[in-house]
This record gives sequence, C-alpha cells and structure tokens, in this order.
Amino acid sequence: MGISVKKLTIAVSVALLTLFIVAPVQAATKPISVPGCSKPTAKAHTPATVKEPMTIAKSLPKTMTIETNCGQIVISLLTSKAPLTITKMSALAKAKYFDLTYCHRLTTEGLFVLQCGDPSATGSGNPTGWKGYKEENLPEYKANNYPAGTVAMANAGKGTNGSQFFLVYKDTQLGSDYTIWGKITKGLDLLNKVGVVGAYKINGTDNKPYYTNDGFPIQPIEMRKVSVK
Repeated sequence: MGISVKKLTIAVSVALLTLFIVAPVQAATKPISVPGCSKPTAKAHTPATVKEPMTIAKSLPKTMTIETNCGQIVISLLTSKAPLTITKMSALAKAKYFDLTYCHRLTTEGLFVLQCGDPSATGSGNPTGWKGYKEENLPEYKANNYPAGTVAMANAGKGTNGSQFFLVYKDTQLGSDYTIWGKITKGLDLLNKVGVVGAYKINGTDNKPYYTNDGFPIQPIEMRKVSVK
C-alpha cells in the first residue's frame, strides 16, 4: 500500500481553479469541496525524529482522535489485537508527529481509502531513523476483508510499517498484508463526502491537474491535531 507521488507544493486552490478550465463538464457536475471544511494551513515537511519505543507499552490508550480541517475522526483502538502498532502510533501522536500534516492519498475506485501519516506528503515519508516493524492482526484474504471503518497500516512490504496508515470509507478488498489496528466510530460520513469529491493528479506533460481515482484529495484533509487517551 502506498505510491510515490509529488509533494504538495502546488497551492490546492490554484490547482482546482485550473481544474475547472481543464475539465469544465466534470467540474460543473462534481463538487470540489466538502461543506464545513476550513482552509488548511499545513505545509509538507521532513518527518520528525521521534524516539521509537521498542517494547509494548504497559498501558495502552483506547481511542485516537484526529482533529481535521473538516471535522473530527475518532478511532477505537484494537489494543488486544495490535498492541505493538498502537504503542508505536501512540508515541508518534504524543510527540505531535502527525499534527499539521496532510492526508496525501485518496482512492475512489476498487479501493476506498484515505491515506495519512506522511508529513512529507510524498507517500514515502516515515519517522526519521525508524527501520520498520512487524505486522499484527492481519485479516484473511477474502471479499471486503477491510470493511468500511477499518484503520490499517500502510507499508512498502513485510516489516516496513512506520507512521503511514489508511482509513477505509467503503468496504475494500486488499491483500492480507496490512495491520488492522482500529475502527472508526466517528467521522465515517466525512470520509465518504471526501470520497465523493474525489482525487486529482498533476499531469507531468502540461503541469495541470486532472481527475483520477488515485491521487491527492481534491478536498484537502489536514490533520491539525492527533491525540490518544
């Protein structure tokens, strides 16, 4: 899970104005924002250095709350099934690693996920100095093995987990490769609205944005604060 994409160096507002020119018919029939969202202020940056916990914490939080520019997402943490993952993710949240970062990838066909947790917004960023850690709580390979509301780790292969994770907003089938560590209890409606608005990529030939089923969210999603308790 995870693709290499360009950094969020282009102002989203400018990109979307261009999108109206590039695809006027599509733009006229599709929304380009989610009502109630505010303007993001985050900037892509090099992932911070955070001390990595190497053993499972004795006391684990039960919930993670993500405050975004579009509203709140609350996750119930599967502490008994993914204690190592939750130990690592909690350490990052407490260190404010996720604060003021973008969710950099949205998929809207076949897979229905919003991917977050990379401060560089490139799809390749993870905590500086971390070498990756093992998977936990892997599902069987079957239809809809990552149902709507699932929160799972993104990775680049076995044992490469870091800080990137994805939020599933519609039932999705993937390989049995991604640690499931939480369940969304609030905010799934928001994610579905983001999915309806869709995603875009910048074409390398003309440097203009185009609709795609796998790219940056057209409605920018900024994680303003991530906390655990």
